[in-house]
Amino acid sequence: MLLGASLLGVLLFSKLVLKLPWTQVAFSLLLLYLGSGGWRFVRIFIKTIRRDVFGGLVLLKVKAKVRRYLRQRRTVPILFASTVQRHPNKTALIFEGTDTHWTFRQLDDYSSSVANFLQARGLASGDVAALFMENRNEFVGLWLGMAKLGVEAALINTNLRRDALRHCLTTSRARALIFGSEMAPAVFEIHGSLDPSISLFCSGPWEPSLVPASTEHLDPLLEDAPKHLPSRPDKGFTDKLFYIYTSGTTGLPKAAIVVHSRYYRMAALVYYGFRMRPDDIVYDCLPLYHSAGNIVGIGQCLLHGMTVVIRKKFSASRFWDDCIKYNCTIVQYIGELCRYLLNQPPREVEKRHKVRMALGNGLRQSIWTEFSGRFNIPQVAEFYGATECNCSLGNFDSQVGACGFNSRILSFVYPIRLVRVNEDTMELIRGPDGVCLPCQPGEPGQLVGRIIQQDPLRRFDGYLNQGANNKKIAKDVFSKGDQAYLTGTEGRAGMAAVANPTGSCDLEHFAQLLEKELPLYARPIFLRLMPELHKTGTFKLQKTELRKEGFNPAAVKDPLFYLDARKGRYLPLDQEAYTRIQAGEEKL
Repeated sequence: MLLGASLLGVLLFSKLVLKLPWTQVAFSLLLLYLGSGGWRFVRIFIKTIRRDVFGGLVLLKVKAKVRRYLRQRRTVPILFASTVQRHPNKTALIFEGTDTHWTFRQLDDYSSSVANFLQARGLASGDVAALFMENRNEFVGLWLGMAKLGVEAALINTNLRRDALRHCLTTSRARALIFGSEMAPAVFEIHGSLDPSISLFCSGPWEPSLVPASTEHLDPLLEDAPKHLPSRPDKGFTDKLFYIYTSGTTGLPKAAIVVHSRYYRMAALVYYGFRMRPDDIVYDCLPLYHSAGNIVGIGQCLLHGMTVVIRKKFSASRFWDDCIKYNCTIVQYIGELCRYLLNQPPREVEKRHKVRMALGNGLRQSIWTEFSGRFNIPQVAEFYGATECNCSLGNFDSQVGACGFNSRILSFVYPIRLVRVNEDTMELIRGPDGVCLPCQPGEPGQLVGRIIQQDPLRRFDGYLNQGANNKKIAKDVFSKGDQAYLTGTEGRAGMAAVANPTGSCDLEHFAQLLEKELPLYARPIFLRLMPELHKTGTFKLQKTELRKEGFNPAAVKDPLFYLDARKGRYLPLDQEAYTRIQAGEEKL
């Protein structure tokens, strides 16, 4: 970075002050390279300049668009209105479950009906309405209709039950809860403890006896609502659009704030960075209550006019059949989804599709080439990002195994960095000046992004809970006095060490209790039963050694178990099971 800054200084001084011709400027730069050991930098420059310039242009294009939209106070619904004008009769959404096709005009009409209905019920800009529903076209129309009115949608994870579900509704201060009829049993469990002022509306097949008595059937009410755009005081592009609940590390979800500019920024970086096209058809089988499905996927429909095929849930056996049926050109993936596809028996149909790109994150390097080769997918568009982070990355040049890049020659354009951490405590390691130490190539660390609130690509919108914000922000990271977002080390499979001195733990009952109280992602995947839990001299649990020992039965003498998600039971973790898990043959 120092060398790059020096070169830039020489360039500006030579051209602007000395007014030398370009040939002499180039010669001066070459001498500086040679005098500072710059041949290595030249090699890096040659290998990366094309990628870096393209990435830089994408950043500048998206930043310019966001700034313009901010000045013009253009919200996501306003941008969607432009899309409707361009493609009123084009198919916007297809729900695979019922083969329901919605044009852009139909999606616009449905969402306007939602806005008018909520306005007639007293909701206004700044209010919150919760949405608790499985994937389908109506999910998109509902939160989009809320946005047209300025109502903020709290998108609730459909796996949540009891305390976690109640927590989301309470912390969001929702005035209304719209839920799919498939979620009625979960709502029934908690409705007695909810604020009685919360209005309940059920969408889908209507069976009054299966929902709380105060619930109204939403579908016929929307049919009677006007389909024109309601009047509302337009506060602009920085309004809160909706909340997405991240799993966090405490067991209770935390609400990440998504403003209009963040929604556009995330969708646009993917669109321009991976060279997507308006005529692409996206296969979206990811949950719409999370950013990958609802922003990266649905955002291409609302903002760029693509057709998106929505599936209720991912199915490995039906994946390629759906892609062929709907002529999909882009498929979305996340986590181990690609491994599940590879575990399917080979079929002739898996290469008869028109898919040109797999878009997502979490594809392991060990199966990358096998995945793209077996299914004949020309481009794997891997990226790294989180709903709330300001340091997203994209693998724009299809480098096998990479989730993105940071420019070695233009690093000042996008200030992100891997910094050193104590791997036991995860505390940032700082130098004598108190500033964080950058990692060397190949050294593990934590990704951080400098926070600049005035920059639409660098801002941090945070969470509803201020305490959660404080845990995600560090000071004096790149330089003294600055602030940066901490990405953390979330996402590992959870393991619980349980004190079991009598050896009488009823694992079947334990699993049943966890199923009632915690969503699947929050339940520990592995269990270790110990005679006692060891503590430090200050009475803190000794977790460092437990992390190092992991779940290898050859290294751990205590009884180990793993959660079989299909059976809902904890099974003994012996060497054979350990080998299957390491080979990716167990669906955890």
